[in-house]
Amino acid sequence: MPLDWKIVVDAADPHAQAGFWAAALGYEIEDNSPLVERLLGLGAVPEAITTTAHGRGAWLDLAAARHPDDPHEPESGTGLGRRLLFQRVPEPKTVKNRLHLDVHAGPDRRDAEVARLERLGAKVVREVAEPGGTWTVMADPEENEFCVQ
Repeated sequence: MPLDWKIVVDAADPHAQAGFWAAALGYEIEDNSPLVERLLGLGAVPEAITTTAHGRGAWLDLAAARHPDDPHEPESGTGLGRRLLFQRVPEPKTVKNRLHLDVHAGPDRRDAEVARLERLGAKVVREVAEPGGTWTVMADPEENEFCVQ
């Protein structure tokens, strides 16, 4: 039986990262406000672990972007399919990623996608041209590398 999964990314600002990646991939920022508001109302969680992000109640240290066509839990807003979860950590990124995303735009759209991603806050790290193909290595606003093919 297959397993469900999500990719978890350490971040200094999980809400900014969720916003960047939602825009980059055409995903939605998860709306956890129903659960946050319910738990606050019950006194089950302290207000100190919540914030307002993207105009709604949210967890202070967690934010996610999910595919708009995938299912989610209406009570919590948690995505049940393709999902990137960003969790706040105190230390900055210091070494090369051991895992990265490849974004597939296709050869006709690659340059336009690179330019769009730069407008969203990414930067080009380098261009790669090898016998197996060409791609652009980019870094998101927190310096996590990803490739645009």
